[in-house]
Amino acid sequence: MQTQNKSNALFPIFLKLENLKVLVVGGGNVALEKVNALLSNSPETEITLVAPEIHANIKAIAVDHPNVKLKERLFVPGDLYTADLVIAATADWEINKTVQEESKKRQILVNVADTPDLCDFYLGSIVHKGDLKIAVSTNGKSPTLAKRVKEFLNDVIPNETQQVLDNLEAIRKKLNGSFSDKVKKLNEITSVLAAGDHFVK
Repeated sequence: MQTQNKSNALFPIFLKLENLKVLVVGGGNVALEKVNALLSNSPETEITLVAPEIHANIKAIAVDHPNVKLKERLFVPGDLYTADLVIAATADWEINKTVQEESKKRQILVNVADTPDLCDFYLGSIVHKGDLKIAVSTNGKSPTLAKRVKEFLNDVIPNETQQVLDNLEAIRKKLNGSFSDKVKKLNEITSVLAAGDHFVK
């Protein structure tokens, strides 16, 4: 009997993290990776990190980013009171599970590192070329494959993409007519990008 393939049902969104408060629980290498991911995409994100021991590189980041606040102690549920998003990134499964349960009680979205079943959202691999941003997800099944796809897209999408976006924005602002008319015109203009090998060399 052939089994039916289940599709990836995740709904991708792009958050304005600079308008949100993020709590990171954990102070080791995984937490360092998460903090770097947050700041590389949204440098103004307000992050509070709680852990009894904090990696020296995280402390260095906090020196350069006043929006990153460190609390060198154990997590307590009260840490969630002002959080909009939570990332549990400790090496202790019990602590991560407690963070997840307390977050759910308060209806706060939570990501538990390396534990897809406890996650409300994933931090995907990000391709970033100026204003163009592409998030890659494997539904939590293989971060390694997501990383490879990211590397491929980084190679094939030229750095000049920002200039293309700026030009298209300028054209869009000059176009007259209804929204539908503008979309049709921009589709005509951008069709050349899909017609050949302009992006793939």
